[in-house]
Amino acid sequence: MGPKPIKRHSALQGVSREHHHGLLLSWKIRTGLSKNISPERIKKYMDWFFQNYLIPHFELEETYIFPIIGNDHPWIKKALKDHKELTELFTSPIADVSTLGQVEEKLEQHIRFEERQLFNHIQEVANDVQLDLIEKKHHNEKFKDNTHDPFWI
Repeated sequence: MGPKPIKRHSALQGVSREHHHGLLLSWKIRTGLSKNISPERIKKYMDWFFQNYLIPHFELEETYIFPIIGNDHPWIKKALKDHKELTELFTSPIADVSTLGQVEEKLEQHIRFEERQLFNHIQEVANDVQLDLIEKKHHNEKFKDNTHDPFWI
């Protein structure tokens, strides 16, 4: 019997769903690399995901979620550092196995940290006004995958 699932406040459920899609991206990269798919094909998908999902996700977290406990909190400093490093990796013009592997690992570690530690703490200390604001600002759109080149299948 594994760990008990985390009960996420409704205001943060959509953001957690986005984390799930980020974990799927890590899995897709890992699968593509294990199948010796050309790094350029994987990078093309990663670029699409970054533009369409990760940039808006980071902006929402940094603008409405992280300020709940403040940018001086050590966990927020770590999350912001992770965002910066991930942005640098995603926007790197180098599309080689090493860079893709770094994206896959860093993204998964970052999401697990946010889900297991940071978001648990934030939902414990956030007030109703803060949670309502997140709910209003998060568009909660259904994920529409780019299946033009499903290299992971």
